[in-house]
Amino acid sequence: MNIRDHLLIPEWPAPKNVRALQTTRNGGVSVSPYNSLNLGDHVGDAPMVVERNRMLLQSLLPGEPVWLRQVHGTVVVDAGQATCRPQADACITSHPGAVCAVMTADCLPVLLCDTQGTVVGAAHAGWRGLCDGVIEQTVQTMNVPPQTLMSWLGPAIGPHAFEVGEEVRAAFVAQQPETIAAFTPGISGKWYADIYHLARLRLHALGISRIYGGGLCTYTDHQRFFSYRRDGATGRMGAFIWMEK
Repeated sequence: MNIRDHLLIPEWPAPKNVRALQTTRNGGVSVSPYNSLNLGDHVGDAPMVVERNRMLLQSLLPGEPVWLRQVHGTVVVDAGQATCRPQADACITSHPGAVCAVMTADCLPVLLCDTQGTVVGAAHAGWRGLCDGVIEQTVQTMNVPPQTLMSWLGPAIGPHAFEVGEEVRAAFVAQQPETIAAFTPGISGKWYADIYHLARLRLHALGISRIYGGGLCTYTDHQRFFSYRRDGATGRMGAFIWMEK
């Protein structure tokens, strides 16, 4: 099985020196329930198998990605300077060859680059990180005018599957009243949240209007995507972005 046949390549007008890819669940060597391209070494899969999956991916990248210890926070690190495995939920770099990476299995991966191809970034945006400002922190750390940035939204849990409580809806609406449109009523006081809409509103508020991707549901597309909400024990996919040397 060729890993290249199962990748998603962002369709966006990024500069020629900016490269990005998104893995799916297919193309690797893990067995159920992590089958097959699990990149997460923290979900119970055999470490040697995860390492083999990462080696398969490595042939497509200019170097070792900065693997983050993601905690649904807002800390951003520089992939060109990070050592070991930093605890963070986003990374940026202006160093060609340094690879930014985030792992997801329902949360939203957000990739960013500027129109000049001088800086790139990746953010892991679950509802908590999104609400607490992980996108804003990533954009601020990139240190270029937000209007020069474009973004790509990778696969995440869709608006008909992402059930949240009233406290989640209230937290978003308190910060941005217009986010009320991103929630539709569920049952027993629950709501269905459109994480794509929530992310777009955050990006627009920053002045980022060039937004691509979105609309792929990890929860409903069992064949292509891992989903923690759907399966519990499952693997992790990766979103990667870098600048060529």
